[in-house]
Amino acid sequence: MPPRQILLNPGPVTLTDRVRAALTGGDWCHREAEFATLLQDINRRLVHVHPGMADAFRAVTLAGSGTGAVEAMLATFAPDARSTLVVANGVYGERMARMLEAHGKPFRVVGHAWTDAIDVAAVVRQLDDDPAITHLAVVHHETTTGRLNDLATLGSLCRERQVTLLLDAVSSFGAERIDADAWNVGALAGTANKCLHGVAGLSFVLARDTLWSAPACRSGSVYLDLRAYYGSQHRDGFSPFTLPVQVAFALREALAEHAGEGGSAARRQSYLGRAARIAATLRAAGVTTLLPEDEYSAVLWSWQLPAGQTYARLHAALKVEGFVIYAGQGALGAQIFRIAHMGDIRPDDMDRLCAALTRILGATA
Repeated sequence: MPPRQILLNPGPVTLTDRVRAALTGGDWCHREAEFATLLQDINRRLVHVHPGMADAFRAVTLAGSGTGAVEAMLATFAPDARSTLVVANGVYGERMARMLEAHGKPFRVVGHAWTDAIDVAAVVRQLDDDPAITHLAVVHHETTTGRLNDLATLGSLCRERQVTLLLDAVSSFGAERIDADAWNVGALAGTANKCLHGVAGLSFVLARDTLWSAPACRSGSVYLDLRAYYGSQHRDGFSPFTLPVQVAFALREALAEHAGEGGSAARRQSYLGRAARIAATLRAAGVTTLLPEDEYSAVLWSWQLPAGQTYARLHAALKVEGFVIYAGQGALGAQIFRIAHMGDIRPDDMDRLCAALTRILGATA
């Protein structure tokens, strides 16, 4: 019998039996009252995932990946007459700039090398130079490298300058700390199939009531105009477009499981435990991290490929053992591999993984 397959890529994740079983909840029409009730329950649960958001934020759910939610957030809330400052130090920050360009929104970029931390002084200079900047867009956890960007410092700056933060929380929502008030978060985007341990196919945006009620910006899109979702989902529970019903069953169950296990703080602790054990195993095999260890998220770390090892060979060897790792992107593709710590990874899975890493990497050391 083949080993249980464990996904160590940055989403989708290995599902728990409880969430997988929820997919068989039945065949529902998305225009019936029971689905409207389900969708409103999901949106209520989403604003309770992180403390301090339930009173001031409302969620909408849409079909698509986390990238779709990020683009919908920018299309709906990035201003037309003022400017958005994009702070980019990886693939996903750079992608936000491309989205704003595609939607014809004014923006500027503070770019960084993918391995660099955010240069807050450079952000301050841009804000000083351009008083038209009223919004700032940034990735919380940049999975290009696994870096957890310093939102405490950047968010404090946004609050001080009264700049609205538009946050890509796709790879952090449900695990890493999010302090919406201290960071002056206006809206954030997330997805079902990462730290929440749901199924790919649904994503969401949480935005402040003040943003939902503000005069609308030109979205440049019909499908990505979140105000249409807000109007219908918070009026009668229906969505303006078809949502994947069975995926919604799984998301509701994943949210209930997440809350029942202790919420975001507990999930982060579970990831940290896995990260520490994998790190000890890889260090013992002579493998080094791409970034300083204290700069990583709990969710994913990036590792330098050892001399004589290729990603393709390492991926193939681990897949035979039942584990799927992830390649680097762009110029990092030949240099690193990435291991995420999300999903239903059990103690015996960790035992198997660490034994496999030791055996495979020890053979090439």
